[in-house]
Amino acid sequence: MKRGEIFEFFRRLAEANPSPTTELNSGNPYQLLVAVVLSAQATDASVNIATRPLFEHIKTPQDMVEFGEERFRDAIKTIGLFNTKAHNVIALSRALIDQHGSQIPRTREALQLLPGVGRKTANVVLNTAFGEETFAVDTHVFRVCNRIGLAPGKNVEAVEAKLEKRVPQPFRRDAHHWLILHGRYTCKARLPECWRCPVADLCRYQPKTLEPSARPARTATPRSSAARTGSGRTAATPTAGRSRSRPTRLP
Repeated sequence: MKRGEIFEFFRRLAEANPSPTTELNSGNPYQLLVAVVLSAQATDASVNIATRPLFEHIKTPQDMVEFGEERFRDAIKTIGLFNTKAHNVIALSRALIDQHGSQIPRTREALQLLPGVGRKTANVVLNTAFGEETFAVDTHVFRVCNRIGLAPGKNVEAVEAKLEKRVPQPFRRDAHHWLILHGRYTCKARLPECWRCPVADLCRYQPKTLEPSARPARTATPRSSAARTGSGRTAATPTAGRSRSRPTRLP
């Protein structure tokens, strides 16, 4: 995309959604950090279901440590990788108490020293909790940036670096939220909904996905009996000399 197209791309997304934010539920920066750690390889919806009752009484790192790893692990069993995540959340909570006075660090470097916190998690926390202009590249952002030609790259680091260079003001603070939501609900992985996309004319993706009513109907092509049974034999005519043994697998 050219510079003018990128500006128009974000202008339209901003017009459609002036105040985008994460779909993870939280009441303070600590709860947000925990939710983002739990969201790795899991949906925001599944994390919210697990954390909703927990966050009613776990609001600080001290609350989490007192709650304990075993109870926390049992409470998040519906989330993938719950054993590792429970261990990391308790460990990062202890680190926050011991090293940061229970406060959430406000630099990427300090956040990434916490157990279970990678660059993407740090970027989300810095952006959502503290309003920093960071670009968290998850699977949605990576796909959208490569598909539409906004910031193509072979890995998340390359995509993030290009976003840093290409996203203009006044869109930098909310850019990654717009990209995540666009990838989650419009520019979907399997079937992008180009027919209702507000930025389809700016997108490099081809061919555009047609509206369902405009797609050609699929016609079933029945296979011949020879194709179904193989080599022209019918199911009722066994090959000479071959016993009619029980099949070794289901058809």
